Amino acid sequence: MNYIHRLEEAVKLYIQKLIFPSEPLCPLWNRESLIFRKKPKWNYIDSCMITAVIRLYELNRDQELLDFAVRFTSAYVDENGDIPTMNREDFNLDNINGGKNLLSLYRITGDERWLKATQNLANALSQQPRLECGNFWHKAIYPRQIWLDGSYMAFPFMAEFAGISGNIALIDDVLCQLRNIRNLMHDAESGLYYHGYDETKSINWADPETGLSQEFWLRSMGWISAALADLCEILPDDNEITGMLADLLRSLASYAMPDGMLLQLPVHPELSGNYPETSGTLLFAYSALKAYRLGKVDETINAAGEKALSAVTEKFIVFADDNTPLLKNICLMAGLGKDRSGTAEYYLSERVTENDAKGIAPLIMAYTELTKGIRNNE
Repeated sequence: MNYIHRLEEAVKLYIQKLIFPSEPLCPLWNRESLIFRKKPKWNYIDSCMITAVIRLYELNRDQELLDFAVRFTSAYVDENGDIPTMNREDFNLDNINGGKNLLSLYRITGDERWLKATQNLANALSQQPRLECGNFWHKAIYPRQIWLDGSYMAFPFMAEFAGISGNIALIDDVLCQLRNIRNLMHDAESGLYYHGYDETKSINWADPETGLSQEFWLRSMGWISAALADLCEILPDDNEITGMLADLLRSLASYAMPDGMLLQLPVHPELSGNYPETSGTLLFAYSALKAYRLGKVDETINAAGEKALSAVTEKFIVFADDNTPLLKNICLMAGLGKDRSGTAEYYLSERVTENDAKGIAPLIMAYTELTKGIRNNE
């Protein structure tokens, strides 16, 4: 466990050099916004980082972290709980991701603004279009499609909001949608999940017989594993969620490289250009460590999670001249669409970046789980 000091140092420096200096309308961690000069708006990438900041606050009770999370979120949520830069008509599941932060801020501060905002998000989600099987469309621009990513963006929020609102039907909804994902998108041979499903079976990337995309993309499986791990904490007695998570973690662990890393396309180590991808590996590490802490998996999965976190820390974090940590090998973005064919070549052609929140946030989240595990054993 020699990597832990290096990991602790990286997390401390990320707080000092990347998180606290970030302005809400132009955060240093949102590489997509910086590269493509996007106008500031409510988005899932920033929400991932604020989730990590809140997890750190809950771990160490550093008031500066909570103050930052409040200040950042206040830039997007007004006093009435409205989110002016979020267009409901986009029906974008990514926009629901920040709901878990609103719930956390309400629980911690008691400020009614955050409760109103969660209710507004829940109302927006209640109008989300659905496939015939009952699952949400991923976005309005991706009609009648399920993407694994959406499970992380929406399901933990729904399950937690059910407890606050008393709307227990939301939990049944989550469980039904997870069953559909398992039945439609799970590959029995590999134990992995395809990235997307199109119920029309007509989109360019979909198999005309199954409606499935072609490949198992690492980060998409990282998203659903993190969703399942969070749901295990919110709904600790649900054996169905536990079984689905344990099976996926075992399958992902079986595709890990000898050093613990997972590839952008885990089942294709033979492909030229395939590479160890850090954001997906870290989501796996977070999920494995959390599942073990919650008593949902055995020590072999915990060890695989630690090995993955160690490999990222030792091999893919370097420190710049000013001591800023640089997390390498993050796939900037990938998806399925008109110009996104879903082939192996496509996934390996997407831009690779460093210090994007999609990698830093799960790094910090995995660190918090590792620390909780160590404290529990002391």
